[in-house]
Amino acid sequence: MEIAETIITLLVGLVVFVTGMSMMSRGLKNAAGRQIRHLFKKIKDNRIAAAGIGMGTTAIIQSSGATMVMVMGFLSAGMLTFAQGMAVVFGALVGTTVTGLLVSLSTFSFSSFLMGVAFIGFILGFFKSPLVKNIGEILVGFGILFFGLSAMKSAFTQTDIQNAIVTLLNAVNFPLLLVLIGAALTAITQSSSATDGIVIVMVAANPEFLSSGIYLVIGATVGAMMPMIIASFKSDILAKRVCYSVLLTRIVYALAFSLILMAVQTPLMNWVDTFSEGNTGIILAIFTVIYNTINLLVFLPLITPLEKLSTKLIRDKDAEKKKKLLLHIDEHLFVTPSLATLSVKKEIEHMFALARENYFLGYEMMITQDLSRAKELEDREENIDYINNALSDYMIALSPKVNTYDEKKIGAYYHVINDIERIGDHAMNFLTSAREMKDAELSFSNKAKEEFDQMEDVIVKMFNLSIEVFDDKRKSNSLSELHKLETKTDELKVELSNAHFERIKNNQCDNKLSPYHSTFLSELERVADHLTNVGYSVINPTGDDEVHTVHSDVQ
Repeated sequence: MEIAETIITLLVGLVVFVTGMSMMSRGLKNAAGRQIRHLFKKIKDNRIAAAGIGMGTTAIIQSSGATMVMVMGFLSAGMLTFAQGMAVVFGALVGTTVTGLLVSLSTFSFSSFLMGVAFIGFILGFFKSPLVKNIGEILVGFGILFFGLSAMKSAFTQTDIQNAIVTLLNAVNFPLLLVLIGAALTAITQSSSATDGIVIVMVAANPEFLSSGIYLVIGATVGAMMPMIIASFKSDILAKRVCYSVLLTRIVYALAFSLILMAVQTPLMNWVDTFSEGNTGIILAIFTVIYNTINLLVFLPLITPLEKLSTKLIRDKDAEKKKKLLLHIDEHLFVTPSLATLSVKKEIEHMFALARENYFLGYEMMITQDLSRAKELEDREENIDYINNALSDYMIALSPKVNTYDEKKIGAYYHVINDIERIGDHAMNFLTSAREMKDAELSFSNKAKEEFDQMEDVIVKMFNLSIEVFDDKRKSNSLSELHKLETKTDELKVELSNAHFERIKNNQCDNKLSPYHSTFLSELERVADHLTNVGYSVINPTGDDEVHTVHSDVQ
């Protein structure tokens, strides 16, 4: 067989092998995917169980990369902890060795019969049952996989290929360089199973390559991390920490294990030769199982220190940046609960100032459709939401520590931050409407703008009064004025709505503006309700009973 034909046979065999593996994997996923996802959701804080699920999942779907990407998704969704994610991935790296064991079967005489199951799978594909079809796809993939291995095996037995491999391995006759080649090859193909398959078939055809094959498959375990690394680019900080922690352990373990093997390589290979009887393919497959199992046993107990290390090395810049938004609350103040309660009040006033700023910016966008500062509004809304959540968590932790008087305050503060957060939401609603109006090339008439400004003047006064009363309970006499202003916004809502429809009737206004006009008025009136609630929080946490405002209005 000519060298060109041999290379083509090798490449085609590789393509057929990968295609068969993909078909088998797809069939297994379709048959058991739902149960696998259910298992992931049921993982408790038991590392051994998590590792077992990772091992079983990968053994079933024949893809450690798919399992790793699945883990990244669950981590980003907050469904797995750091420890659980690490344990699942460690288990997946053991589960992927099943492919190597399957590949090693191609070295036995009965492997030709395994190709025959592809025909059985082909017949099952004609059935209507989805489950039977999936089983058929599994069997077809299984058979094709072994056909590809057979083609590669025949290529590796050719003298020209053997000579080329000998020349190559002599040129890179350094174990750590072989580890690097194995890692690079796997990173490029994004399949450690493909690398292991090639190496195992090569070693089975040429037993003298066993020592080189060992270092290549060690490298493949590092390159197998590539799908997880790619998935980490768009994942949150927890997923990134798990990804790079596993990568670190793989690199350290690969280097350490390789150095140990280099020290005992000659006696070890002599010992293996005494019982291998030419079945070097199965020896290499078993080695991958032992290698990854030792990795699991070594690093599973070290997950907690790995988590601490990853937290120090991979810092959550977004969280640190957001934490700087908290100007007043600090857990160190818990030793003096009264001061901690005061800090809550100050932080609420800070949150109120941000919501107020967004409200005015959103109002301006509705009037002008100038969206040049839209990003500023959106970023500030994220900050408001962050402070709201941080305050809620802080008050939950503080509540058991305060006296009865401060406990009532904290109860009122929960309502206040809810109202302030709602004001921020209304500002975002202004931005959404402004964008829609700009896209539709709509704008309010000058008369409508003047009328909106009347309502705006009332709300400005309410902003000042509500925070004034919240800041100083002694100014509760201002509540009467706040109530009158809130009543005024209700009246203006009706008055301005009637004026708008009067203009439409007289053909002085585009009817397409009606939804935006009505929504804007409703949003403004609701902002007034929330401001009233903030002011009344010092007297009655549920708000102004006279005007019957509620905290759960529909956005």
